[in-house]
This record gives sequence, C-alpha cells and structure tokens, in this order.
Amino acid sequence: MLDNKRYQIFISSTFRDLYEERQAVLKGVLEIDQMPAGMDLFPASDDAAWDLIKDIIDSSDYYVVILGGRYGSVDDAGIGYTEKEYDYARSTNKPVIPLLHQNPNNISRDKTETDERTWESLAA
Repeated sequence: MLDNKRYQIFISSTFRDLYEERQAVLKGVLEIDQMPAGMDLFPASDDAAWDLIKDIIDSSDYYVVILGGRYGSVDDAGIGYTEKEYDYARSTNKPVIPLLHQNPNNISRDKTETDERTWESLAA
C-alpha cells in the first residue's frame, strides 16, 4: 500500500537573490503533491515572528535550505535569519535537504555579498 501522507516542506533561503530558485523548489514540491511552507511574507524581525517560524519548522516534515551568494539579513546578534532557521531545524533533528549553488563564484555580482565579513559568514 502506498503512503498517502502529504508532507510539509519548509523552504528557506535569502529572499531577493534566490526568488527564482525558491519558486522552482516550491513548484517542485507542489508537483509531487506535497505542502510547501516558508516565511516569504513574514521576515523574522521580532520575537513573535521568530516564534511563528519555529512553530512552522516544528510542524514541517522536512527543511530545505537554498544557498547562493548572499548571507542575508541578520538579527541583533549578527546571525543571519536563514542560518538561524537552519540551526533551529538541525537542533530539532528535522531532516535537512541542502541545495547549494554549484559554483558561487560565478553568481552575478548583484546577487552576492560584497562585504568580506558577511561573505565569510556565508562560507562558514
């Protein structure tokens, strides 16, 4: 008997630079008749939003992270929101599916970090 469960898949990435990639992953998730989730409309800019993001990650079956050439926005402690989501998903033993750009040095300059410290955070 086939498993008829619909899985919820949390999709995480920086926003502006990876819009097309997020859309492709979202479309793929829908094409296999699963439920995408993410925080495109609700940036983790305060504690209430962060609690909502954690709840959605908790209720998801998988966590997908898409990484390109930007580290993204950071919280007051200097941690990027995408990294914060990733760290949280890992801390809860959520299955993580990383999608990494094959050659980040070939990403167009308008979609990459220009600050050396931020680039180092992304590389880490």
